[in-house]
Amino acid sequence: MNATEDEARHHPVVVAHRTSQAADVQLRVADAITKFAGSMPFVYLHAIGFALWMLFVEANPWPMLTLVVSLEAIFLSTFVMIGQNRQAAFQQAKADHDFVEQELELKTNTELTRAVHAMTTELHRRLVPESDSGMRGGIDAASDMTGLPPAGETGLHRHTPRRGSHGPDGPR
Repeated sequence: MNATEDEARHHPVVVAHRTSQAADVQLRVADAITKFAGSMPFVYLHAIGFALWMLFVEANPWPMLTLVVSLEAIFLSTFVMIGQNRQAAFQQAKADHDFVEQELELKTNTELTRAVHAMTTELHRRLVPESDSGMRGGIDAASDMTGLPPAGETGLHRHTPRRGSHGPDGPR
């Protein structure tokens, strides 16, 4: 896979991260140490090494073994923190890139929506006959504020109560 294919398949921040990582020898060494320290072969190697040390190297291995393990823990925790800092910087760069891309997409969508609205308005102006200009949104200018057409046009009439028909028992 060449660099162009790599860029097409991965997020631009990932490509930049890999490029900077490949360029810095110290980062590659730190990554290799962290990767090995987080693996099961590391655990097995240390279990075997500590067992051999306790059994064959020293009669009282605890003081020296404690010192070695403490020093190793100090260095390994430093490598882990280096990896965490780099990961945080990577995540921030990716979030910044994504924010810029989303803002650009939002701006483009807004422009497209405005263009569609303008075209729809123009089409409506050209296609709707001038005689319908008194109509707005399907509501006749003569209709009341309810948006319903006048009563005579639909066969429905406004209800006017008649005398003596106030209820099933008559007037109260």
